[in-house]
Parts: sequence; structure tokens; C-alpha cells
Amino acid sequence: MSRRSGTILAAAALALGLAGAARAETVRVTAAYYSDKTGPYFEQMAKEFHAANPGIDIKIEVVNWDNLLQKLQTDISGGTNSDISIIGTRWLLDFVKDGQAEPLDGYMDSAFKGRFIGAFLAPGQIGGKTYGLPIAASARAMYYNKDLLAKAGISAPPATWEELAADAAKLKAQGIAAFGLQGKAIETDVYWYYALWTYGGDVVKDGKAAFASDAGVKALTMYKSLIDKGYTEDGPTNYTREDLQNLFKQGRVAMMITAPFLINQIEKEAPKLNYGIAPVPKETRNATYAVTDSVVLFKNSKVKKAAWKFLDFLFTKDPRVAFTKGEGFLPTTKAEAADPYFAQNARLQTFVNLLPNAHFAPTVTGWEDTAKAVSDAVQSVYLGKDQPAPALKHAAELADQALGK
Repeated sequence: MSRRSGTILAAAALALGLAGAARAETVRVTAAYYSDKTGPYFEQMAKEFHAANPGIDIKIEVVNWDNLLQKLQTDISGGTNSDISIIGTRWLLDFVKDGQAEPLDGYMDSAFKGRFIGAFLAPGQIGGKTYGLPIAASARAMYYNKDLLAKAGISAPPATWEELAADAAKLKAQGIAAFGLQGKAIETDVYWYYALWTYGGDVVKDGKAAFASDAGVKALTMYKSLIDKGYTEDGPTNYTREDLQNLFKQGRVAMMITAPFLINQIEKEAPKLNYGIAPVPKETRNATYAVTDSVVLFKNSKVKKAAWKFLDFLFTKDPRVAFTKGEGFLPTTKAEAADPYFAQNARLQTFVNLLPNAHFAPTVTGWEDTAKAVSDAVQSVYLGKDQPAPALKHAAELADQALGK
């Protein structure tokens, strides 16, 4: 072969290489921050996926939950949003209504749908179409410090709110803060829904606010009585969910309600803590709050097939087990649930056993405004600025202005 022919072939090879590089697609992923494990997990998944699919690059951006919704709205308005994002499932209807979320049914076959636990796939389905896949799931239960309860002569966690109040009196006599009550920041409303649901109430019914009911007033009155009697930590409106979790890990509060991910935190930060997990105390019925976060594919993505391929990968067994185990969530797929880590974990099974009595955030537009109205109302009651009935009535009026828009 002549030198000229070799040069031509080399140039042709270089051109083909450059053309191949030019054809490489980049899928941009916005991941919500759950813990210091979130970023490393998604970066590892991007690396593993790219190794198997060298023509697709995955670019990860991790965003704090407090800023996520606003960032997505701003980016979508400017046409600079990612291709895939984790969102709160409670936001999904708004994204669907605004034509921003891509229906996923055309990408899925029956085998793919069959991977999921039905209760966790359902919240991502609207109008008979699937718009979100359950990337994370949790429920709520009551953590209790066995040593603190024993110090007050209590042998078992309370099953009812009446029992909790009686136990709280014994704990207070020992100088122990009995029940951690959240009153600040995101999910302040949810912490009150636990009681509302157990009193037989609903948050939304037939598209209207339903929480300003007799059940709602009784539930909020009960929480306020716990504050007034000194059965909670001092100043609940100063405490976020994370603050309460820290108090529990430090042994400074005997009982609190939260999600499965606290198990991982205790194992890492307070491994000697002697604790148990029990159902949320009840009044007339058992209840818990079940939550999913969804991953969505945006309709304006230019690389939908590549993006779907990455989603398909994320929802295979090993990536799912790694994510769910690392973040401390509940399994959303059957393969995860069968893994020994989950199937043989008694503490996690407490949460799983509560799922038949679970309530999800309603799939309605205006949910964030409704949540804010409720949070403002319960905070005003906790602070003694308002009474339960008028506070909830005003919140319901505000919620009805937002719901269904």
C-alpha cells in the first residue's frame, strides 16, 4: 500500500471516528438529593451504563429538594431542562396538565410493567397513562426508644393516641420529652395528617378540601393538647423532620414518626441506640402516609430513546437494590422485595405491613398551595395564635381556591 493510500485510509478512519463521536448522545439527568450517597450512586450508574452503551453519555446533576421544583419550572420555561428528572409524585399532575411529561406506555412492554409493585406504580399513572416511575418509596411509622420508655415503666409502645398521652405523662415525670412533633418546613402538614387519618378524616375528597372536619378539629386539638401538657419537645415550630430525627438519634425524645431511612442513619450515627418501630398510634382506624418520588421523561427531550434506555437500566434489580438499600427506602420492584436484605429485615417489614392502610398525597393540581395552607394553619395553632376549627376552616378556603386549577 502506498504512503498516499495509507494517508487516505487514516484520514477516513479519523473522519469516521469523529463522526461516531459526533453521534454520541448525552442524556441529562436531574437527581433529587436524598443523602450524601445520592450523587455517588448516580455517577456510578452513569459510568456502568456508559461502559455498556458507549454511544450514550449520562450527565448527572443533583439538586436539593428545597430548590428542585423551582429549578425545574425555571429550566422548562427557558428550554434548558434535563431529559430525565426525579420529582415529587405530588407534582406530577401539574407537569402532565402543562404538557411537560412524556407518556411512558409506548416505551414499556408488559414485562417491564410487571417489574413493579402495583401500589407504588399506581401513583405515577394519570388518566390511564403512565407518566412517572417510582424511583423511591417510603411509608411512615413510629420509632420509639426502648430504654427511655423502660425508664418510665412502659413495656410496649402505645397503640392509640390516648395511650400515647398516658405514656407521655409518665415520661414527662422522668424529665423525658415524650413525643417529637414536627412544626417547621416541608411536611409540617403531613405530620398532622397522621393524626387526621387515624381519626377517620381525609385531606381532599371529591376535589375539595376535607380536612376542616370534626375529625380534623379533633386531631389538631389532640396535638395541641400534647404541646400544652409539655409532652412534646419545647417549641415544635422550631423543629423540622430532620431536627426531630437528630433528637431521636441523640436519645432526647422518646417517640417520633418518620420514614424507613432513619434506620440507616441510626446504624451509622447511633449504632448503640436501643429502639423499635411500631405503627402510627390510632384513634378510630390505622393509617400511614405512603410516598413515592417519580422519575419522569420530559416531552421536549431530544434524546428520548437513549433516555429511556437509561431508565430501563436503572429499574433492573442490581441498580434498584443498590439505590434503595443505600438510601433506606422501601422496594418499588418485585425483584428488590425478594432480595434478602429487604425480605429478612424485620424493621422494614413493619413499614411494609402498614401499606394496606396507606394514604398517598392526592393526585390533584394545586397540591403544594394546599399543603402550605395546612402547614400555616397547624403552625398557628401550635403557637397558640389560633384555635383548631377556625384555623382549619380558613386553610380549607385557601385550599379550595388552589385545588383543581
